[in-house]
Amino acid sequence: MLGCAALTAVLFGSVVVAIGLGPAVITPGETARHLWAALSGGHIGPDEVTTYQIVWQIRTPRVLLAALVGAGLSAIGVAVQALVRNALADPFVLGVSSGASVGAVGVTVTGGLAALGIYAVSVGAFIGALVASLLVYAASVSRGTLSPLRLVLTGVAMSLGFQAVMSLIVYFAPDSEATSMVLYWTMGSFGAATWGALPVVSVVVLAGIAVLHRYGRVMDVLALGDETAASLGVGPDRYRKGLLLLVSLVTGVMVAVSGAIAFVGLVMPHVVRMLVGATHARVLAVAPLVGAIFMVWVDLAARTVVAPRELPLGVVTALVGVPVFIALMRRKGYTFGGR
Repeated sequence: MLGCAALTAVLFGSVVVAIGLGPAVITPGETARHLWAALSGGHIGPDEVTTYQIVWQIRTPRVLLAALVGAGLSAIGVAVQALVRNALADPFVLGVSSGASVGAVGVTVTGGLAALGIYAVSVGAFIGALVASLLVYAASVSRGTLSPLRLVLTGVAMSLGFQAVMSLIVYFAPDSEATSMVLYWTMGSFGAATWGALPVVSVVVLAGIAVLHRYGRVMDVLALGDETAASLGVGPDRYRKGLLLLVSLVTGVMVAVSGAIAFVGLVMPHVVRMLVGATHARVLAVAPLVGAIFMVWVDLAARTVVAPRELPLGVVTALVGVPVFIALMRRKGYTFGGR
């Protein structure tokens, strides 16, 4: 609990600092004052309107969205690794992220689901993630049993297939703007963050994390193997179906607002396990906070390192995630779920 409280304080501090930094630098004290004014309805002077708009209308929704997506990716990574009992698993391995990207890009390029307004892309991403999950499940199930190994192998194959579909969309895109949109979804960005996108993402991600935390003991049992789980009264196939559906929902919503961001769901669970052990209740309490802090700083680096241009988030997470993951794997005595 003390660790979670400390991480929460670090997260709040990171959010305030990240909101203040950018092409126009705003001190943490001034940032906090503008945030308080926005939340409490306080007075803003005429000479502070521009700064207030930068803080509240532009940067705050972006930083909050980064924190939510980082928390969600970390929690989903924990769930997927327990789901398939594989240390290299994340939403990309199961093809869920790729399917969500195809759905979002398809809606964007074709203009489908226009009747849903601002939620069209989110619904498209969720449909893509759900279709990907159903295809992976249908191809993986054998004689009514869902094998973790078959699930991983099928997911990898489906992910490559969806990436091929994305390549076709790039090839046949009618204009360069559509191609840029496809690249946005494949590399990740929070540049389009708005206050309107936050409510749905907040509800889905926070509810998903709460549900996963509630089933922490079930994931502990699933990680021991199907025979052990069955002997302890846990039906592995039934829980895998539920986890797969939950992973699809949360991943689809996150991809709809940020694109596909790699390595966070893969690396963060391992980092947290080294700190707090393998018990999923502890991991799922800490991993979202660590992921949120990490993504806030990744987004800050992406929009400031080569300003005024913006680096794709996937590039930054890969540059950080690859050496960290290699270092973790080379750490003496480290094994999946242990020290």
